[in-house]
Amino acid sequence: MLIGIGITLLVFLLMEVKAWLMHKYVLHGFLWNLHQSHHTPRKTFWEWNDLFFAYYGLLAMLCFIFGTENLDWRFWTGIGISLYGLVYFVVHDLYIHRRLKIFGKTGNSYLRALDIAHKVHHKTRGRNGSESFGMLWVHPKFFRLAKQKNSI
Repeated sequence: MLIGIGITLLVFLLMEVKAWLMHKYVLHGFLWNLHQSHHTPRKTFWEWNDLFFAYYGLLAMLCFIFGTENLDWRFWTGIGISLYGLVYFVVHDLYIHRRLKIFGKTGNSYLRALDIAHKVHHKTRGRNGSESFGMLWVHPKFFRLAKQKNSI
């Protein structure tokens, strides 16, 4: 069980690396035509970009299907992917993009830094020139900006 929890935490952390790489090199690369909907003003609740949830959901589902019988590493990998997906949904879609209006402004420096980093990422509407491609890891410069805004 302890090994399973370790695998889950490791996969969760590796998902941030995978998300960063996918976002920078795939979504802003050859799959820009799907991700572009996320960088333009939303006219509907859904975006083409939402299809990427299906990709990660399929990965997690396959891990559960093939790892449930013995509760092996695939099962715990599925949990790690699913937890990252849940955190992504809450942080990115609900908090940062306010797809459902359940979060207000916060004085928390980490959440403010996440919000600022994401706004900087979206400042560039095209596929090139963006920065800050991760979801949970924030460059220290955004913490400095968040602290400055909290002290104003």
